[in-house]
Amino acid sequence: MAAPGETVIGAEKFAAALLAQDYRFFSGVPCSRLAGLVSVLSGHEGRYVPAANEGAALAVAAGARMAGTRSAVLIQNSGLGNLVNPLTSLALAYEIPVLIVVSLRGWPVGTDEPQHSVMGRTTESTAGLYGVPSMLLEPSPASLEEALACAREAEATGKPYFLLVPKGTVETAEPVPISVGPDRTLSRAEAVRMVSARVADAAIYGTTGYTSRALFAAADRPGNFYMQGSMGHALALGLGTALRRPDRRVVVLDGDGAALMHLGTMSTVGHLAPANLLHVVLDNGTYGSTGSQPTTSAAVDWPELARATGYRAAWSCADGSELPTALDKALTEPGPCLVAVRIRAAETDVPPRASAHLPLAGIRARFEQELAAARGGRLE
Repeated sequence: MAAPGETVIGAEKFAAALLAQDYRFFSGVPCSRLAGLVSVLSGHEGRYVPAANEGAALAVAAGARMAGTRSAVLIQNSGLGNLVNPLTSLALAYEIPVLIVVSLRGWPVGTDEPQHSVMGRTTESTAGLYGVPSMLLEPSPASLEEALACAREAEATGKPYFLLVPKGTVETAEPVPISVGPDRTLSRAEAVRMVSARVADAAIYGTTGYTSRALFAAADRPGNFYMQGSMGHALALGLGTALRRPDRRVVVLDGDGAALMHLGTMSTVGHLAPANLLHVVLDNGTYGSTGSQPTTSAAVDWPELARATGYRAAWSCADGSELPTALDKALTEPGPCLVAVRIRAAETDVPPRASAHLPLAGIRARFEQELAAARGGRLE
């Protein structure tokens, strides 16, 4: 039972409860509300595997389960869309029981950022829609014990189980320290300012998280689109615009975690080869806005990857001194081009979200109006 006055489940207690139930393998995509749990599990070597996206996390966990290891997935509900295909056509179809721990963003409705509102009000019903048993966790060890017992019952029938975790249910914890090299001295804000100053007339897409915030703080303008949700899809947005507006430079400001989440879009970009597209990857080796959990970008050679997927040119910058030259080259050569720059992981100054000042639909409307004005207001 919960100790007197206890209002959250300790991250260590949560991890211990999972291990006590013989869960030995975990995969996921970080969420700030599960950061403590991820941090604790990451401290056990070989226990936690960072996945590129939520669907991959479920598939990895399913593979471990078929190898005889009880497994769990740790995600936020914003990524449930990525999870649906392997949930329905793999875990449910093949009766592979995996515990899916889901933090609830946008729940209760009206208590979170606007991009979480739709998933916030539909997460509970989503589980029922696909016939997956679920439970809303309360902030007590007793509730966790009950939920894990229910998960074992679902396992006996070959079904996965959703454990839904509201805000404040699990305590926070410091992320596991990571090493991203001593040469990463350039801040995100400085990198964004450098890019925006050189591409002032471009249509700029800023990816989810701190990158859009930095862009908003550096140079808010109608030609900036601040993407606060749909992580990993900034490049696809930019591709669509670049293809329909070949007369306009399109710049995508991406992060390493976001680019890795839907890496296949780089192949589409290379295949279609829009000459006006510049893809800038700010690589800090972490998921910065969820607690600085490590990505897998240390294994990625961005220029080599870009060229392998069909980009016409690509550059890698170890620090800020190399970035201006790389950008100047990228802006004078036909694209698609990629510029990757290493930035530091630690950020002390986090600017506000654009949605604190502008409605999301307003951001979209003024962006569209700016594009339309630049072509004389014509619609196709």
